[in-house]
Amino acid sequence: MAAHRRSAHRKPKQRPLTGSAARTAATLALAGAATAGSVTGAGAAPAEPAPTATQVRAKVDRLYHDAEVATEKYNGAKEAAATATRAVDALADEAARRTARLNTARHALGSLATAQYRSGTLDPAVQLALSSDPDAYLQRASYLDRAGDRQNGLLRGIRRQVSQITRVKARADQETERLAARRAELRDHRTAIRTKLADARKLLDTLTADERAAYESAADARHGGGPSHADRSAGRAPAVAPGSRAAQAIAFAHGAIGKPYVWGATGPDAFDCSGLTQAAWKAAGVSLPRTTYTQINAGARVPRSELAPGDLVFFYSGISHVGLYIGGGQMIHAPRPGAPVRIAPVDEMPFAGATRVA
Repeated sequence: MAAHRRSAHRKPKQRPLTGSAARTAATLALAGAATAGSVTGAGAAPAEPAPTATQVRAKVDRLYHDAEVATEKYNGAKEAAATATRAVDALADEAARRTARLNTARHALGSLATAQYRSGTLDPAVQLALSSDPDAYLQRASYLDRAGDRQNGLLRGIRRQVSQITRVKARADQETERLAARRAELRDHRTAIRTKLADARKLLDTLTADERAAYESAADARHGGGPSHADRSAGRAPAVAPGSRAAQAIAFAHGAIGKPYVWGATGPDAFDCSGLTQAAWKAAGVSLPRTTYTQINAGARVPRSELAPGDLVFFYSGISHVGLYIGGGQMIHAPRPGAPVRIAPVDEMPFAGATRVA
């Protein structure tokens, strides 16, 4: 009896499946796993494929171009901020000079008032003019009629000075607002440039060493090759420039070959594209505006078929890049970050126009 109870509690042994039964069980297990996978994966977005090396190169090129566009906007905002700063400073100086003249006139009137007080004849108009509240004086200017000739001249001069100082201060307030706006633009463009360049570096870091080397080599080819001593001497042959100033500008640009591209730089140790052309023509005694989109209007437009050494050549529909033409279909320009000043073919980028400075 006890043995029968022990045998009743024992679990029956599982016999291994063989043949068709095993195949059926395996099929059901796989179906179950597939069903579970489809349920758990429901609603999950498929992973976005990593960009190919070709896509990375295209994105990097676009980021560099956008950074250059932002650089020219930064240069324009910086120039506008400098102009606004000079205007604010000039207005502050003017206000100080006018205030000094006002104080001189008030001092003269005070001397007259002292004399009148001693003689017991202090005029009410003089009292008002010496008031610490000039507005009250201006509102009650009818008292001028009571003053004598000398008093009348002094009082009218004070009134004129107060009015002029008020106008100058109003203009100074307007220029200060403009300056604040230009500084805000500077910050925005600076942030845009840094962001785009950082994004370009991150994308380049996703490439293998061989892929990155291939990209740099292709970029160098597009921008005229790497800087070398040969580059420096190759362009030393006399250029047939339309004038001595153009020749001087070209000579300066040759001397800048190999110097790094730095956005916002105008030399002497680094340049951006418009900074190089501005510095080159400055060395020839010609003052150019700071940005590509203002430099294109700094002289007479010339067609591509009539380019001469010294001409400024511009690229892209937004006029975001400029170089200095040196003849033979070549120019000297500051290409982009990581690509120093160099000689390059004019047809490497979409041509937008040319200007003859002098």
